[in-house]
Amino acid sequence: MTGTLVLAGTPIGDVRDAPPRLAEELAGADVVAAEDTRRLRRLTQALGVTPRGRVVSYFEGNESARTPELVEELAGGARVLLVTDAGMPSVSDPGYRLVAAAVERDVRVTAVPGPSAVLTALALSGLPVDRFCFEGFLPRKAGERLTRLREVAGERRTLVYFEAPHRLDDTLATMAEAFGADRRAAVCRELTKTYEEVRRGGLGELAAWAAEGVRGEITVVVEGAPDRGPGELDAEELVRRVRVREEAGERRKEAIAAVAAQAGLPKREVFDAVVAAKNAGA
Repeated sequence: MTGTLVLAGTPIGDVRDAPPRLAEELAGADVVAAEDTRRLRRLTQALGVTPRGRVVSYFEGNESARTPELVEELAGGARVLLVTDAGMPSVSDPGYRLVAAAVERDVRVTAVPGPSAVLTALALSGLPVDRFCFEGFLPRKAGERLTRLREVAGERRTLVYFEAPHRLDDTLATMAEAFGADRRAAVCRELTKTYEEVRRGGLGELAAWAAEGVRGEITVVVEGAPDRGPGELDAEELVRRVRVREEAGERRKEAIAAVAAQAGLPKREVFDAVVAAKNAGA
């Protein structure tokens, strides 16, 4: 029989948020794969538990190389527990490769649900939560970051991002450029920790605030684009959206179809706008 891969959520700040099952799994797993073994040691000490199994590191630098080793352990019947520094594995953290490899080998995969910076920030933001999408970290290069943001400028769902504190001011300024300075957002800092702070306002206002310097773990929540009727998007905007998608690597046919679907228009109308712009030399 094959073993079981367990993905376990860990506290994003306050260790008291650790789910009770986490201690049980840490104590009973045959192998504990941790993003940072030193942080794991501090966590186990705080929880008063001693892992009986083997502890190995599993982080971005060795994820590809260590995954086959862990899959063989699983195939041999081991119970492997995967934990990251904070939150749920695979969510902008190591885990996806191991899950995919385990599934391919018909290994059972389960989870110990736990704290999530994405959901916590979303709930605290004061922005709509009925529909949202998680975008992770944006590219570090300014041009690539702007292109990525322009791709989702028309997205009507609430957007959630992670960002490093030293890049927050640039990111918020770029968001204000791509989405508009008045688009509502919330910057959630140090969630569940002593100096937790949620700053809400327009993107332009938040960018000015962040320019003074911000510290800590950051999650940014941005309001989705306002609903627009089919007649509210002019030809110039339709062409711009198609170009953004083409610059991101989409073929023109797929870009036109996607823009038409998003705008609630016939594909032919978007196609005609693109052709007219090309003929006009725009």
